Amino acid sequence: KVNPDKSHLILSSTDTTKSAMINGKKILNENEVELLGVTFDNALNFENHIGNLCAKASNKLHALSRISVYMDLGKRRSLMNSFFLSQFSYCPLVWMFHSRNLNNRINKLHERSLRIVYRDTTSSFQDLLSKDKSYTIHARNIQNLAIELFKVKTGIAPIFMNEIFTMKENLRYPSKQIFVTRNVHSVYFGTHTLSHLGPKIWLIIPEEIKESTSLEIFKMKIRKWNPVNCPCRICKTYLDKVGFI
Repeated sequence: KVNPDKSHLILSSTDTTKSAMINGKKILNENEVELLGVTFDNALNFENHIGNLCAKASNKLHALSRISVYMDLGKRRSLMNSFFLSQFSYCPLVWMFHSRNLNNRINKLHERSLRIVYRDTTSSFQDLLSKDKSYTIHARNIQNLAIELFKVKTGIAPIFMNEIFTMKENLRYPSKQIFVTRNVHSVYFGTHTLSHLGPKIWLIIPEEIKESTSLEIFKMKIRKWNPVNCPCRICKTYLDKVGFI
C-alpha cells in the first residue's frame, strides 16, 4: 500500500494548491522534492540540485586550499578526487544535460581545484586538464553514459535501461546506429533527454572502442576518450545574437 506520509506530488505546474488524495490524506503539489539524494524540480532543470553540489564542492575546496601547503602533489590530487570530483559522481545521468550556465559554474570550480593541486595560477583550464590528464565533469558524464549504452548493447544492463535505450531489431544491413532514435516534435522540449541524445552520442564513439570484447576493456578505453563532437547544447558552439551552431 502507498504510504501517504512518504509520498510527494510534483507537477509541471507551480500551483501549490493542487493536490492528490492518497488513502484519505491530501498530498499538496511541491515545486521540488528530494529523492534518494537528488533534488527534482518541477521544470526538471536541476538548478537547485547542482547549486547545492557546487556549494558543497566550494566549501571542500576552501578546506583543501588551507591544508594543501602541507601535502605533496600526489596527496593533493588524491584529496581533489575525493573532496571535489566525488560531489559530481552521484547519479550524473539524471542531471547531466543541464544549462550552459550551470556547466560554466562547475567548470570554474573544477579549474579552481586544479590550480590548488598544481599550484598553477597562470595556465588555462584546458592546459590544467592536460596536465592532470583528465576531462571536464561533463565529459566524464558523457563517458558514464557511453558505459550504460555499452551495457545495454551487451545485455548486462538493468531491464529499465532497455526501455530508455531501445535497440533496433532485425538489422538487415550493417549500421553504426543500433539504438532506436526517439523523435521529438518540438524545437526544444525533449531534445535533451537520455533517450534522445543517447543514440546520437553512441554514433560519435570510435568503432575501436565500441567493439570492445568486455565491459572492463570498454571502460578502460572510454575513460581516455574526449567527446569533442557531443551533440548536446552544452558542447555546441554558441554565438551571441546568433544562437547554437
